[in-house]
Amino acid sequence: MPIDNLTAHSASSHADRAPTRPDPRISAHVNGLVLMGGGARTAYQAGALQAIGQLLDRQEAHLQRFPFQVLAGTSAGALNATFLASKAMDGLAGLNDLANFWAHIRTSDVYHLPQTPLDKLSRWATALGLLSSAREHAAAMDSLALVNTLHRAIALERIDQALQKGVLQALAVTASSYSSGVHWTFCQTRDGQPIPWSRPGRRAEQQPITIEHLMASSAIPFIFPSTPLWVDGGMEFFGDGSMRQISPLSAAVHLGADRILAIGVSQPQKAGPEMAPRSAGRPSLGTIAGHAMASVFHDTLEADVEQITHINRTLRVLPDALRAQLPLRAVDVLTLQPSASLDALAQKFAHTLPKPILRVLQGLGALQGSGAALASYLLFEPEFVGALMALGRADVSARAEEIVTFLNPAPHHPVR
Repeated sequence: MPIDNLTAHSASSHADRAPTRPDPRISAHVNGLVLMGGGARTAYQAGALQAIGQLLDRQEAHLQRFPFQVLAGTSAGALNATFLASKAMDGLAGLNDLANFWAHIRTSDVYHLPQTPLDKLSRWATALGLLSSAREHAAAMDSLALVNTLHRAIALERIDQALQKGVLQALAVTASSYSSGVHWTFCQTRDGQPIPWSRPGRRAEQQPITIEHLMASSAIPFIFPSTPLWVDGGMEFFGDGSMRQISPLSAAVHLGADRILAIGVSQPQKAGPEMAPRSAGRPSLGTIAGHAMASVFHDTLEADVEQITHINRTLRVLPDALRAQLPLRAVDVLTLQPSASLDALAQKFAHTLPKPILRVLQGLGALQGSGAALASYLLFEPEFVGALMALGRADVSARAEEIVTFLNPAPHHPVR
């Protein structure tokens, strides 16, 4: 069964269970939301979540409360998760606010090319400035604009307020350390206790999430500069959390979620005669760069769900007495992926990019065929963003009953 149509009843070790406990004021279940990375492609998540909010709004029992208690995100998915955490006390309106944020975003709000006196004259002058920036900052683009955009959009103090009021249980953001090679998950939880979570190549630490964490998590390699963060008693430099992310669901499971909705932005899987024809000739720089980006943002959801599904199948055949002695617990997972090619959408709208960036991508051969994959990560323009959000809404609409049943909004029962 394709992953984008899979609902898996899965299991996870108690070692991955959170130190925090579900708040009885919230729900009998702890709903988690996992948002994968993918640059501009994650506008798809905003459209999908907006549609989910509209579905839940029609459910009388939901009473407008925020539907997720554990939020976990990677790369641009971390930006979406943190934005939602800051809006959690607004209930379902927060899901619509995320869509409004994306509807007004522009490439200039995220990054720009380094400027030179000659960059308006030719693509070669622009390329020279790009090369100079890459050598000086180990990145092709200047992402300072994103810092300012996030400061304006995300009220970080409201995250702690949502945690203290029991609206949220935890927020997790992942990033990859260039300094040590370790994949870190930064957790801000309601109880604020240390996170006893360490795996080979993966660590977790309790830290209040800041804009710096978001910049680190979304620092696409070669495109955006690395960000320094203080971890484990020292300063390390971090890049995109999608690098080396082998278990994207583990943070939400560890933080106590027993129902997880995971939204990725990978290409729909095709096989057999539906596969795209092989390209003839040598690949362009844009094709190679797009392939490298796809490798960085390789969606490991399918493998993660498959693994925990195998564990669950094993549990089902064990005697009750033996199963009760094992350090395992059940987790339901529902995944949502785009039903159409995002590369094809990017190719359709690539011409809307600012001219200097357009010239660079043209020079790289990144506007046609498989080369358009690179543009899909960088195309923060209204036409592309709007098309992604519309696709997200359509995909949710096609699975509306399944999604509502999965989230199973329960009445709010205050503690007396």
